Amino acid sequence: MAENRGLLDLTALEQAVFDDSIDTVIVAFTDHYGRLHGKRFDASFFLEHTVPSGTHGCDYLLTVDMEMNPVEGYRFANWELGYGDFHLVPDLETLRVATWLPGTALILCDVHADSDDTPVPVAPRSILRNQISRLAARGLTAKAASELEYYIYEESYREAAENGFHDLSSIAWYSEDYHLLQGGREEFYNRAVRRHLRDSGIPVESSKGEFGRGQHELNIQYTDVLEMADRHTIMKLLMKDLADQLGISVTFMAKPETDQAGSSCHIHLSLWSESEPAFPGDIEVGRIRCSDTFRHFLGGWIDHVQDVMPFYGPTVNSYKRYQVASWAPTNIAWSYDNRTAGFRVVGSGPSLRIECRIPGADVNPYLAYAAALASGIDGIERKAEPPEILTGDGYAARDIASVPTSLTRAITSFRESGFGRAAFGDEVFEHYAHFFSVEIADFERAVTDWERVRYFDRI
Repeated sequence: MAENRGLLDLTALEQAVFDDSIDTVIVAFTDHYGRLHGKRFDASFFLEHTVPSGTHGCDYLLTVDMEMNPVEGYRFANWELGYGDFHLVPDLETLRVATWLPGTALILCDVHADSDDTPVPVAPRSILRNQISRLAARGLTAKAASELEYYIYEESYREAAENGFHDLSSIAWYSEDYHLLQGGREEFYNRAVRRHLRDSGIPVESSKGEFGRGQHELNIQYTDVLEMADRHTIMKLLMKDLADQLGISVTFMAKPETDQAGSSCHIHLSLWSESEPAFPGDIEVGRIRCSDTFRHFLGGWIDHVQDVMPFYGPTVNSYKRYQVASWAPTNIAWSYDNRTAGFRVVGSGPSLRIECRIPGADVNPYLAYAAALASGIDGIERKAEPPEILTGDGYAARDIASVPTSLTRAITSFRESGFGRAAFGDEVFEHYAHFFSVEIADFERAVTDWERVRYFDRI
C-alpha cells in the first residue's frame, strides 16, 4: 500500500493481484460533463500491458451529448475524420482501491493524441493541467476543496427513469440543515459513502444535512488542485454507484426541484509559494489585510466571472439555482464570511482563502478550477484590484454585476469577451463554445413539463 489509505503503488497492486483480492482495474477519463468513461481491465493484463503502453478510446467521446450521440460541428473529431482513437495514459498517482466495487482498483488517465502522444488540448484534465503550468511558471501552486451538495431519493435510478423522474420520494420530509435526527435516518447511505471514500484514498472531513428536503453536503479534505478535481470526479461516481447498489438515487442537478434549494459546489482556493501560503492575511474592522497576491488573484477572479461563466454553470438547469434569498448568489460581490456574496473570504492568517459560491453541483471540476486559475492569473499579471468589500445583504445590493440568468446569456458573454480565447487558446475556446451552444439548442427544441401543465387545456 502507498502511504495514504486506499492508494496503491504498482508493488501493492501486484501483491493484491497475486492474493486475488483485486482482479479488475478501471481505466477512466472525464468527458465534458465531468462523467467518467473508460474500460475495465483484467488486473494482470493491466499490469503487463496497460501500465507501460496505456490504452485507447474513441475520440468521439469528446464530442458527444448527454445521450452519447456524436455531435457535428467539432473540428477535433467528426465523421469526415472517421472518429479515430486517442491514447489514454494512466496517471499512476491516481491508482487506488475502489472499495465500493468488489475486487476492483481504479486509475485516471490523461488523454493524448494517438498521432504524436501530446496532450489533447480540449480534454478537461489537459485544460486544468495547462493552467497549473501557467501558475507554476510564476512560482506558485494551488490548493483547493470542493463542497458538493446532492439530493437523495427513495426510488432507484431505473424506477425514477421509468416514471419520467416525476413525483420522486425525497428521503426526508422536512428541511434538515444541520439536523441530526433527520440526518441519522440517511446514515445508511451517507456513512457508507464516507467509509468508501476514506478507504479508496479520498480523505473525508464531514457530511451534514442541507437546507432542502433530503439534501446533503459532503466535504472531502483539501489538496493540490488537480488531485482535488480527481477526488471530486471519483466521489460522484462512487456515490452514484453506491446509490444504485442500495436501490436509491442521488442527483447532482443544480436545481432538481422548483420549490427546494439548489445544490451547489462551493470551491475553495488558496495559492502557495513552495511550502508557504501566498494568501496570508488578517481581518480588521471593515477590511482584510492580505498579500498583494491574494488581492490581485481575487480581483481577477471576480473580473472574469461572466467571461467564463459556462465553466461554472454548464447546463440550462444551472441557472435556475440563482434566486434571491436561496443561498445561491445572484450578484458578483465579495465579502468576509457572508453567504450572500458570490465570493466569501474565509479563514485568517495562513488559512485565509477564497470560497467561490457560484458553481453548482453539476459543474465539471476540471473546467471550474481551470477557469478560476486562469482568471486569477490574469488578475496577478494585471495587478487587478477587487471592488469594495460588500457588507450586509448581497441580494439587496445595487450597482453590482449580476450572475448571468441563463446559459444563453453566459455563452454570449463567453464568446464576446475574448478572455476565454486568450486564456485557453483558440482550439479549446471554439470547442467549448460549440459544446455549450449545442446544449442550448437541444433545450430550445424540447417540450417541457412546465409547458404542458401551463398550456395543454388553457390556451
